[in-house]
Amino acid sequence: MSDAPRRRAPRGLAGALVVTALLALYVWAIAGRGVAMIGSGEPVLIAIGVAVLVIPLLVILLIAKEYRLATRVQRMADVLAAAGELPVDDLPRSPGGRIDRAAADAAFDERRAAVEQDPDSWKAWYHLAFAYDAAGDRRRARATLRTASSLFTPGEAP
Repeated sequence: MSDAPRRRAPRGLAGALVVTALLALYVWAIAGRGVAMIGSGEPVLIAIGVAVLVIPLLVILLIAKEYRLATRVQRMADVLAAAGELPVDDLPRSPGGRIDRAAADAAFDERRAAVEQDPDSWKAWYHLAFAYDAAGDRRRARATLRTASSLFTPGEAP
C-alpha cells in the first residue's frame, strides 16, 4: 500500500460531468434532427439542417475549452499549494457572509500592483483573479484566470 496521500476529485467535478452528460444528450438529439433534415432532400431543410449541425459543434468546442481551462487552473493551484502560495480567503465578512468591500478593494489593489510589477507572472495573475472574485467581478476573474493560464508552463506542475 502506498503512503502517498490520496488525491481527491476537485469540488464541482461531479456537477460538471452531469451537466456535460446532459449537454451530450442535447447535442445528440439536435445532431439527429439536423441529419434528418439534410436527408430530406429539400433545399430549405438541407440548409436548416446544416445550420442546426453548427450548434452541436459550438457546444462541443465550448465545453472542451472550459475543461481545458479547468484542468490548467487545477494544475496551477497544485503548484501554488505545493509552494504554500495558494490564495487564502481570509477577508473579513459581514454576519450575512458577504465579503467586506473595503477589505476586498485593499486586497485587490495589492494584487493589481503585483501584476503591474511582474506582468509575465502567472502566479500574480492567478492571485489577481481571486481578488476580482472576492470583489464580486466574476467576469474579470475568469478573464484574468485565462491570462494566468496562458502564461503558465505545464512543466511546473508538481
